[in-house]
Amino acid sequence: MDFISLIRPKRLDFLTTMTPEEQTAMEEHREYVRNMIAQGQIFLDCGSPDGTIGILIYRVDSAIEARRLFYSDPAVIAGIGYPELYPLTIGHLAAS
Repeated sequence: MDFISLIRPKRLDFLTTMTPEEQTAMEEHREYVRNMIAQGQIFLDCGSPDGTIGILIYRVDSAIEARRLFYSDPAVIAGIGYPELYPLTIGHLAAS
């Protein structure tokens, strides 16, 4: 099953105005995402260059697992943005 998570920071200038606590949360988030990629639980990690949105695509066995991973993300826990999680159906994927 695939799920997409979106997080929009609460400030448009988030990348340039992060507090030390937010910087720590984002470092923990990046490490969390790297670990999930290594475990095959994240299929895609991307975001806008200006930091206005971050996107993860989870590849997991259940909605329960997707929610567990999503709500365990340090960025979500820290409340740095407006997080969203949705089931996703990938229709076509171009070869790279």
